[in-house]
Order: sequence, then C-alpha cells, then structure tokens
Amino acid sequence: MSVPEPAGGEEAKQAKEVEDAEKYSFMATVTKAPKKQIQFADDMQEFTKFPTKTGRRSLSRSISQSSTDSYSSAASYTDSSDDEVSPREKQQTNSKGSSNFCVKNIKQAEFGRREIEIAEQDMSALISLRKRAQGEKPLAGAKIVGCTHITAQTAVLIETLCALGAQCRWSACNIYSTQNEVAAALAEAGVAVFAWKGESEDDFWWCIDRCVNVDGWQANMILDDGGDLTHWVYKKYPNVFKKIRGIVEESVTGVHRLYQLSKAGKLCVPAMNVNDSVTKQKFDNLYCCRESILDGLKRTTDVMFGGKQVVVCGYGEVGKGCCAALKALGAIVYVTEIDPICALQACMDGFRVVKLSEVIRQVDVVITCTGNKNVVTREHLDRMKNSCIVCNMGHSNTEIDVTSLRTPELTWERVRSQVDHVIWPDGKRVVLLAEGRLLNLSCSTVPTFVLSITATTQALALIELYNAPEGRYKQDVYLLPKKMDEYVASLHLPSFDAHLTELTDDQAKYLGLNKNGPFKPNYYRSVLARAGSCCLPTQRVLLGASPCTGTASAPRSCVPKHPRPHCPLPSLPDTDGPYP
Repeated sequence: MSVPEPAGGEEAKQAKEVEDAEKYSFMATVTKAPKKQIQFADDMQEFTKFPTKTGRRSLSRSISQSSTDSYSSAASYTDSSDDEVSPREKQQTNSKGSSNFCVKNIKQAEFGRREIEIAEQDMSALISLRKRAQGEKPLAGAKIVGCTHITAQTAVLIETLCALGAQCRWSACNIYSTQNEVAAALAEAGVAVFAWKGESEDDFWWCIDRCVNVDGWQANMILDDGGDLTHWVYKKYPNVFKKIRGIVEESVTGVHRLYQLSKAGKLCVPAMNVNDSVTKQKFDNLYCCRESILDGLKRTTDVMFGGKQVVVCGYGEVGKGCCAALKALGAIVYVTEIDPICALQACMDGFRVVKLSEVIRQVDVVITCTGNKNVVTREHLDRMKNSCIVCNMGHSNTEIDVTSLRTPELTWERVRSQVDHVIWPDGKRVVLLAEGRLLNLSCSTVPTFVLSITATTQALALIELYNAPEGRYKQDVYLLPKKMDEYVASLHLPSFDAHLTELTDDQAKYLGLNKNGPFKPNYYRSVLARAGSCCLPTQRVLLGASPCTGTASAPRSCVPKHPRPHCPLPSLPDTDGPYP
C-alpha cells in the first residue's frame, strides 16, 4: 500500500531543488571554467624556449639540478649557441672596450657582481685590510700572476690586492670550479682573467700561458694553488724568475712541489708555505671541509648518510673534517692512514683504521683526501660494490686513478653535471664525481667566512714577501710566523663579538711572553704532528743532533725520513712586517 504524499509536498520539493541549485551554483562555475582556459598549444610553445641542446639541462631537472653546479647557475642560461663556441674563439669586450680577458660570457658580469658583493658581507677581514692599508698602497708596483679557484670569495681577494696597488692576471687552478659569472664580473672590472667552467686540459694550460706570456708586462709575484702555475713558469719561461720576488702557495700539492724544487736546488726565489699555517690548516682544511663534503655529496647524489659505510683515505685536517661530518649524520666511517700519529688520533676519535683493500668490497662511499697519487687504483675500482660513490677532497685529480677507467671495455655515462657512471661489462656501476677532481668546489660551494681567513693570510703573505728588504729571505720555503697567524685570527673575532682576555704584566712575565703576542713559538702549529710536519727541538736532541736553529741548513742526518726536505722549516724573521 502506497503512502500518500503530505499536503504541499510537491511545492516543497521544487523549493528545495531551487535552493540546492543556488547553493552549488558556484561549484559549477569553478569546475567548468578551467575547461575553457586550458589551451595546451600555446603553453607547449613556451616550453620550447628553454635550452635543450648540448650541455643544457632538461626542463624536468632544471630546478633540482641547478644546485649541483652553483647557487648562481640560473645565470648561465644563455643562448645555446654560446655553449657550442669555445671562449677562446669569441671576440668579447667589456664596457671599457678592453678585450684583455677570456671568460664564458661577459654579459653575466652584473650577476657575478652581486655574488661578489654578497661574499664581501662575510669577508670583513679583507675589507678591513683594504681600509687599513689602502692609503699606503703596500702592493704598489706589484704585478701578481695568480692561479686559484675563481669563485666569489677569491674575487674579493683579487680585488683587495688591486685596491692595495697590485696589477693582477688570473687563471683557474681547477677546470670545474670556476664560477663563470664571477669571472665575467672580474673581467668587467678590468682584471685580466682567463678562466671558465669546463675547460679542457689544453684550455687549462692555454689560460695559464696567457697570464704569464704577455708583451710589456712582467710578473714579479706568484700566488699559486696546486703548483701548476709555478711548474709552467719553470718549464716554459724560466727567465721570468729573474724578477719574481716570491711565491705564495696555498695547497699541500703545491707545497710538496716547492719542497721538491728546493731539494733539487732549483728553487731560485723565496716561497711562502701558506698551507701549513695555522689559519689554513685549522680553519680552511678542517672547518671548511667539514661542511662542504656533505654539501657536495648531497647535491650530486642525493645520498642519505645514515647507516652508510664510508672510507676516508687520510686523516689530516681535511680527513678529520670529513670524518666528523659523516659520523654526525650516522655514517659508519673507516679511515686509512700512513702516519701512526694520525692513525692513533683516528682511533681515539672512534674510527676504525684499516687498509683500503680490507673494506673496499663493502663500503658505499670512498673519499680521498691525502694529496698523494694513486690512492684508489684500478684494482680497488674493480673490487667496489655496485653504485659505490667515489670522490676526491684533495687538490689534484691524481688520487683516484681515473686514467685507468678510460678503456674500451668500460662505458662512461654522464647522468648529471659532474656525475659520471662508469659501467663495467657485467653491469656494475661506480659513481665518479667531478672526474676525480676537488669535490666541494667542483660540485658545490664552500663557506665564505672560512675562505676569508685563508684569503687574508694569502694577502698578508704577498705583502710581506713583496716589501721584504733584499736578503731577508733566501731561496727557500718559509712558514708564516705566529704573529701573522694571530693577527689574521684577530681580524675575524669581531664577527663573533668575541673579546680576548689580556695578560697582566705579572702573568706575561711568569709565562715569558709579550703581552701583545705572539703567544706560541713558531714551531707550535696548533695542530698535532702529521706526516711531513716539522719536529720539535727536543726531538732533534733525541735523534742525536744539536738543538734545531730553525734554518734550512740543518744537518740532514737528524731529520726523520719523510717527504719534506727541511725539518723544521724556516719561519719568517721575527719582525713586525707591514701588518700591525
């Protein structure tokens, strides 16, 4: 039996339908409107404007991959034809009409200038040095030829040297570390810079040659990072050294080369070993690498470190920084080391010291930071597990035997910028970063503040060597004095609002110190001894020799066997120099 509808039911039903229609009418407009607005044809035309030819990133990776190169890689989006033409074949001039440079694209200068200005904010010590010494122009007449990484931070150093009166010509010490926009900004400012990211080996030496072989311009100072510039001058233009007043070398690789020249009696000018200064070892090598190793690995591989097995070859300051960072993120870290002192330090820090061959089959990441050659050989590479990541935190590309991988049976596949998969016949892949070159500067960036410390040390070393009276320095390798190290450190303390405690007269007398420093003897390096370090006077006595006088002419019979020829190395004379 059907139930009769209540009175007025039909009218109520119609009223509800009208109410519902009004209530949801806005949803109908929202859902229908997009259908009329979607026009794929025009949008697809927009996608074709993105560069897709040789050397360009695909759109799908344009955002994530941009961080793999540098934070400024967006500035490198230019016409694709720019990538197909070598900078050596381009005719470029800056706004002043000068063509005395060779960079990727001079049009990127404005963007590079902004990067330099940002770096200056965290490099207050160099800016302070400009203000303190600019009136005196301590580098007036200096003609400095340099070969370093060309980044925003080194650009601040170069412009500081120019502000202090020097003329500079510059090339890059690494074919992958140059920031193209920064090189363009330097060229626009009038610096003769010859560098771009992705140089070939031939380009690399051509750029160095353009800095040295110049009509009407003779260098009288060298600032080197790795020793390639010094090597080139010795090989091609030995007569240039007749006017060179000194060499300042930053890296352990370059320092070893200087010691080899000194041992062979071929070092004909004074050289300053900045690498073994406290301000380089303790800050740049340790703290800089502690942060940048993770940055470089993350940008290139997106690897998660927790639980990964990593072997770090070398436990010097660079190795210490790498190990500390990896351990903090939960990685299982092994260390290889030749020096028993450094090996003991690694053990005391909680790392297991092994031979590389003992763990090569099981580790997920291999990191070299020794400054040596053939640390990772083809035999090691053959035994690695699938997808093992291999990278280098040392200066040169000699630590990993990359040459042995250039064989017909192995396939190279470029999967990202600075990331290659080397594929074995059985399908195994080894992930090689930056072709075995310096990871942090090739694949990421480094902390500006730490580089300020090293750059300030380099600037003061150049000032000291250039202004030294004749005869102060002989044809040898010198360490920086403690007073200069302490001065560099003091310039950076205001950034932390740090306040030093001052000794009283009685305390200074008790310690046998000058109230104003130096507070440590020159042989005290503020870092524990490592392979190649200078030995203390008491060590010489124990070895059956007379107490060390700190000269390069000490008897060789009392020197422990290590690669460096002098022990201890000569320090700068105890003089105030041009710095306060």
